Amino acid sequence: MMKYEVVIGLETHVELSTKSKLFCSCGGHSEADQPNDCVCPACCGMPGMLPVTNKYAVELAVRAGLMLNCNINRYATFDKKSYYYPDLPCSYQITQWFHPICTEGYVDVPSKGGTRRIGIKQIHIEEDAGKLVHDDWADVTYVDFNRTSVPLIEIVSKPDFRSAEEVLNYLDKLKSMFRFGGISECEEGAMRCDVNISIRPEGVEELGVRSEIKNMSSLTAIERAIKFETARHIDALERHTETLVQETRRWDDIKNRTFAMRNKETAADYRYFPDPNLMPIVVDDEWLSRIKANTPASIEEKKAEYAEMGLSPQDTDSFVSERKLCDLFDAVVKAGCKSTDAAAWILTDCAGILRRGGKILGELDITPENLSYIIKMVDGGTINRSVGKTVLSAVIEKGVSPEEFIKEQGLDSEVDGSTILETVKKVVADNPKAVSDYLGGKEKALQALFGLCMKDLHGKGDPSSIREFLTQEVEKLR
Repeated sequence: MMKYEVVIGLETHVELSTKSKLFCSCGGHSEADQPNDCVCPACCGMPGMLPVTNKYAVELAVRAGLMLNCNINRYATFDKKSYYYPDLPCSYQITQWFHPICTEGYVDVPSKGGTRRIGIKQIHIEEDAGKLVHDDWADVTYVDFNRTSVPLIEIVSKPDFRSAEEVLNYLDKLKSMFRFGGISECEEGAMRCDVNISIRPEGVEELGVRSEIKNMSSLTAIERAIKFETARHIDALERHTETLVQETRRWDDIKNRTFAMRNKETAADYRYFPDPNLMPIVVDDEWLSRIKANTPASIEEKKAEYAEMGLSPQDTDSFVSERKLCDLFDAVVKAGCKSTDAAAWILTDCAGILRRGGKILGELDITPENLSYIIKMVDGGTINRSVGKTVLSAVIEKGVSPEEFIKEQGLDSEVDGSTILETVKKVVADNPKAVSDYLGGKEKALQALFGLCMKDLHGKGDPSSIREFLTQEVEKLR
């Protein structure tokens, strides 16, 4: 059997993290509670309504281009892509065909041979379509326009992928980069891709017949679809099971195979023409400089920075996977806290408090000022770490001021040595069995006595001093 090479290109649609749609002031579809309750005459395609471009969506598209090493085109336009479908109220989609916002970029992804450079043909801005809801029982189809005109960028890769593994690594990297860059949350449905695949004999430059698998959002499904299409194309070439034609196909996750939808359209079928209602986008030097200033360093640069600070690879990965945590950590360190202390408080203490309330670390809501204040109070010895965790819990769960909480609860009161010694003697006298257990070789008994001392002191006092006094008093009884 002849050896074949799979050639894959991706068109990845990413929903931008804006508060409003691309050409009107309606909120994004994620804000909608019911079908069609987040629409207006503009995004419903009512006659006489003119679109107005969302400037922040353009900035996010440029930021994505910078992160993917693209050329930023200083002149970009919007065009109409004409095709009739019920979820497009205007019977056309506004996109960028003639002058896209970004072109000629690249991203390096892990591959079996080390890394592979995937070329980016272009990034363009376009509006999303609505959603069709099919009711087979009633034999009707409903249209929900909440998603209509939600801003997207489409990243069009060159046909540089040679395996499903490379595709998944690429999509994982895009997701990490865009979440880190504040471009998109890339949640389920907010990142979808069309997979273009063809097969050719090894060593042949000419591309084979191409199939496009539409609207894939699950990485697992993408991998399975690529493997199925690869086998289908090879069977067609080797065993003549079918005649391959250029077409659009859909993936059936239950039947674990693709099915033909329609013949693949060409650019002529869409009848692209400039949208006369939208002004061109002109990216001048000043605007581009501002966007660059707000574009974060790459994940690789951030990881190297955190490694120099002494953070473990696991802690580093936790921070760069969530830009919000990354910004919090950076601000706490900038406020004068040690990097390792800041990491421990965020990833261990804050995470534990949130977990207790059924939340995840990404939902952490605390200001850098409040967190750094608590850390400094502990490091300075004003409160011990146990009290610090109590204060942290109150700040996260109740939204109180740490300074006011400490004063109201009297947690900053210093405990002198004589008070500590008096408490230690009382605990030792009241717990003869624990003392006997410790003297008999049970080390845990001393920790139990220490806990009782901390309880009687209401968490106040220096833990090392308490432990020192306790050990001395118990050893006297040997």
